[in-house]
Amino acid sequence: METGLSVTAKLLSLPEAAELAALRAWHEGLSSRDAVARYLGEARSAGQSSRGVIGAIRRDIAAFARSRHRDDLAKLFTGPARKGPAATRAVATAIEQLRSAPVPVPLIGDGVDHWLEPRVAAALRKAGIKTLADLTRRVPRRRRWWVDIDGIGKAGARRIGAFFAAHEDLTDRARALLVTQAPSDAVPWEKLVVPHEVDGTVGLHRAPRSSCALRANNDYEAVQAWLSLHEAPATQRAYRKEAERLILWAIVERGVALSSLATEDAVTYRAFLRQPTPRQRWVGPASPRHSTEWRPFAGGLSTRSRAYALSVLSSMFRWLIEQRYVLANPFAGIKVRGARQTTLDTTRSFSEGEWKLVRTVAEGLEWSYGWQPSAAQRLRFLIDFSYSTGLRAGELVHAKLGSIEVDAHGDTWLHVVGKGSKAGKVVLPGLARGVLDRHLAQRGLPVTPAKWNPATPVLGSLDDEAGITSKRLWAIVRRFFATTADVLADTNPALAEKLRRATPHWMRHTHATHALQRGAELTTVRDNLRHASLSTTSMYLHSDDLRRARQIGGAFEAPAA
Repeated sequence: METGLSVTAKLLSLPEAAELAALRAWHEGLSSRDAVARYLGEARSAGQSSRGVIGAIRRDIAAFARSRHRDDLAKLFTGPARKGPAATRAVATAIEQLRSAPVPVPLIGDGVDHWLEPRVAAALRKAGIKTLADLTRRVPRRRRWWVDIDGIGKAGARRIGAFFAAHEDLTDRARALLVTQAPSDAVPWEKLVVPHEVDGTVGLHRAPRSSCALRANNDYEAVQAWLSLHEAPATQRAYRKEAERLILWAIVERGVALSSLATEDAVTYRAFLRQPTPRQRWVGPASPRHSTEWRPFAGGLSTRSRAYALSVLSSMFRWLIEQRYVLANPFAGIKVRGARQTTLDTTRSFSEGEWKLVRTVAEGLEWSYGWQPSAAQRLRFLIDFSYSTGLRAGELVHAKLGSIEVDAHGDTWLHVVGKGSKAGKVVLPGLARGVLDRHLAQRGLPVTPAKWNPATPVLGSLDDEAGITSKRLWAIVRRFFATTADVLADTNPALAEKLRRATPHWMRHTHATHALQRGAELTTVRDNLRHASLSTTSMYLHSDDLRRARQIGGAFEAPAA
């Protein structure tokens, strides 16, 4: 008998409507006897108990769910059952999802344990054969290929042969997929060597070549053209990461080109981002791209990160459609449940009291916490200048003294090139000017603007007059936040935990929040942050919970007894 799940999946079906109605009634609160009597009548077998009938229905649904590779839904119908409205809704929703669940089709990146019986799969994995792609390469078209694999034997080999006979295209597709490292690993895309079938040259959704505005011959070249539009290094890195993850997933897990992805694939990818599996292939610690330990993910993505990833990919496909490279956007309309519509998290800022504690630690870095004096001085300038100006990290590291000017009213401004390569200017208040003068003096540079070298970076290196990179700025600030968290761990654990999550961008959020709380107009803060929309800036108008509770409580006091 063939034991592959693809065979049994075709044989299984959901219970009849009357059986499902009896199960629903039982979940709603009827006893098993009343539920079976009402909907099944004399349909049950002689001697079979009502409880046994309900149990059999649940087992049948669980088996059907597993045949559709929906183990998450199968769990609802195994083990102790819950009753009540919530359980009834969960069961009804699961059954509706199973009605439309397609018969799963094996893909070359699937694990052997997804398609073969546990004993056979365990023997294969022990021999280093983890995926169907591994198996097809290990099974040449000759006799007795299994003799060096313990635990397979003739019977197991026949079952594996029957499985591949039912899916003849697997062998050709798996042999076509070539990578420079083990095929069970996801490698950086510059190391991925793929054949004509999956590189997008003949992608299913490619537009006619004669109408395409790109010279790209394949998906990789088309994506590189899209990335080249974004000049900001940070943006390009972020977008490359999302595009690379999708291309690797499409080839390794689905066995198709990027330009062949369908909407169903995009839905599956959304779920994959929450928990990338198999974990050993996709998840690992941060490592250099040339390292064999490199993996595309450090872990599953949060709701916010998944929403961001899908937004980037949808934007990429929209651009490819505009260039007439592809005909459709598989990510169109795909949302992440629970994701906020805004991209700003206004909790990522420090209150006035929290900021004072942070600054107190900063003042004692070299005396109490072992920092070098020059490093401590630069850190204090960095956080004070960022806090008082609201600059982004990338704007600060690229700022030059020649970009500072004093206008006819005596106000000082810093001209910057911001997000999207948009030119703008930021006012330098007294706090920013004071810490800048101190920072220049500590670097041995003139404080008088007339004596400045216009090319000198505002934020300097400890070694010379050169500047630092955005990556280095992040490392400096994160080190400081970690130090501060350790200092405050015992006295203020909530703030310590907050500091361990903080990034340099939090100082921009803190700048906006404090400016509005101190009376700055919304339009003023918007212009200084260079937001395109006033609604973006207005999200910093979050009030203090304690103050809000007291004021509303005072306005609506309970009547006197």
